[in-house]
Amino acid sequence: MRARVRAAGHAVHPMLIVFPLGLFITGFVFDVVQLLTGNVTFGQVGFWTITGGLIGAVLAALCGVIDWLGVPTGTRARGVGLWHGLLNVITVVLFLISWSVRLDRPDHAVTGGLIVLEVLAIGVLTAAAWLGGELVERHGIGVDADAHPDAPSSLTRDTPVRTR
Repeated sequence: MRARVRAAGHAVHPMLIVFPLGLFITGFVFDVVQLLTGNVTFGQVGFWTITGGLIGAVLAALCGVIDWLGVPTGTRARGVGLWHGLLNVITVVLFLISWSVRLDRPDHAVTGGLIVLEVLAIGVLTAAAWLGGELVERHGIGVDADAHPDAPSSLTRDTPVRTR
């Protein structure tokens, strides 16, 4: 099933999800380093990295919802997509809590309790990412119907397919 939101012949949602995924994990790593070293600069970087992850998550979610609305109702893929989205919302809420608790602190320092919250968020994010992979790899969501090893470039759809 071809994705609804596309740019230059490719689905946009998979292009956008790398940002919140990477930024949330990177923010968590900086927060752990701040907790271990006591150097609040790492906490500040973690805070702003998570900020970027939250912004990226909203953009990815908008494209994801539009694509999900195109998945046929009554299919297993529709249910998997719903769980994928719900787990991503939970992830965003957990990181939003970590972010908002630190918002009024000038140093944006993290605490042990927030690290536990972020570990939980990373676990939920991992499950959501696995479900996203399930949608593409098992259900073919976001994949062109004519995809194959010798398919022409998505920029030049009319290019003849090479035969062997």
